[in-house]
Amino acid sequence: MGSTAEEFLAVSAEKAFDTEHRKIINYNIDKYQHSVDRGLSRLINLDQAKKKGHAIKWKVMENLDKFLPEFESNFQKNGGKVIWANDVAEAQREILNIITRANAKTVIKSKSMATEEIHLNEFLNSHQIESLESDLGEYIVQLLGQKPYHIVTPAMHLSKEDIAKLFHERFGTAVDATPEQLTLKARELLREKYLKADIGITGANFIIADTGSIAISENEGNARLTTTFPKIQISIVGIEKMIPSITDLDLFWPMLSTHGTGQNLTVYNTILSGPRQTNESDGPEEMYVILLDNGRTNLLAQKDQRQGLYCIRCGACLNVCPIYKNIGGHTYDTTYSGPIGSIITPHMRGMDKFKHLSYASSLCGRCTEVCPVKIDIHKMLLLNRRDSVTEGLNAKKEKWGWALWKKGMLKRKLTDFFSGKAKNFFLKTFFKKTWGRLREMPPVAEKSFSAQWQEEQNKPEE
Repeated sequence: MGSTAEEFLAVSAEKAFDTEHRKIINYNIDKYQHSVDRGLSRLINLDQAKKKGHAIKWKVMENLDKFLPEFESNFQKNGGKVIWANDVAEAQREILNIITRANAKTVIKSKSMATEEIHLNEFLNSHQIESLESDLGEYIVQLLGQKPYHIVTPAMHLSKEDIAKLFHERFGTAVDATPEQLTLKARELLREKYLKADIGITGANFIIADTGSIAISENEGNARLTTTFPKIQISIVGIEKMIPSITDLDLFWPMLSTHGTGQNLTVYNTILSGPRQTNESDGPEEMYVILLDNGRTNLLAQKDQRQGLYCIRCGACLNVCPIYKNIGGHTYDTTYSGPIGSIITPHMRGMDKFKHLSYASSLCGRCTEVCPVKIDIHKMLLLNRRDSVTEGLNAKKEKWGWALWKKGMLKRKLTDFFSGKAKNFFLKTFFKKTWGRLREMPPVAEKSFSAQWQEEQNKPEE
């Protein structure tokens, strides 16, 4: 098997020329962008809101060692239990321990990228525990045996015809069923699962330090059902999701929903502060929050790049990225794709395996423009490239090539030593299969600029 970078290049080339794929993804992204543009136009001072969000997240990351214990203490006061997980294996083991102690066999899940990060469904299935996605998009990709395609919209790569065909094959619905009919069928299939599930598992959009709460945003109501009916609830959350106060939600909730889908607010916004209390009629009897590191402290230690942890997972940078819109989400082979994934993945999963993602960018800067918390994304990509070189992860050919280029650029005589014909021969011979594989190589002028300048200066005055 080739390297991760080689696989990425091979799949990218395939997807970039898959016209049907590009048609679907661009159609769906354009629909989102139209809604987002309309939603953003309703915000009075967008830039000020972004600056405020950036400042709050800066404060959190600079004081994360204080906010995390504050959350833990407040959450435990309400009867909840906090578990710290350093990596994927530890998170999986802790979840399995909870399920085993409860002698549980069925799990219902709401949408969560953190659970995708720890490969939870596959892990539970390997231990004969049924784990079912309740978010419609996640449910669809689970039926297909795929991973989510997009941070916000897991099934963005599928047309309504694709989904109708899937439901027809699996559940016998009409092959030309409408989206409304498909949604009703999914509701019919999932509703009893909420009632029978032993365990409910969610992620969280925010962890709130001062109240010891988690906040979940959604549009389907499945997360509320997941946290209401099962007797035990587990929430897996990355440690970077922290915000200082419940009052900060008046900024982050609308910024998340508007940048993600164009809504003023998502339909359901839930704050959970622990298991069911004696004066409450519903909710779990036990509630656990698993605080997941899994490489986040590696990124936190990088002073220049820790901005990547400010991300609130709105998906805006994916929707504007020309690379993402051509090669799609699965090509990245990571939980977090697009520009933000290209920043954080090399630090979370290893620069040696994923440094190539930081080069998968045109550096147009649109990702930075649209970020609701002002992460300097394209600068972070450049810093990742710098780090990969500093760590000696670039190939010898690349090192030699840039050394020669630098030497030539610093000395005009060396630059002009070869004629235009020699340079054109060099380009066509040595770069035909790389730069020239899908394009015509640009011709180099026969004479260099300095030679032409000298000729011009030596012309006799008329």
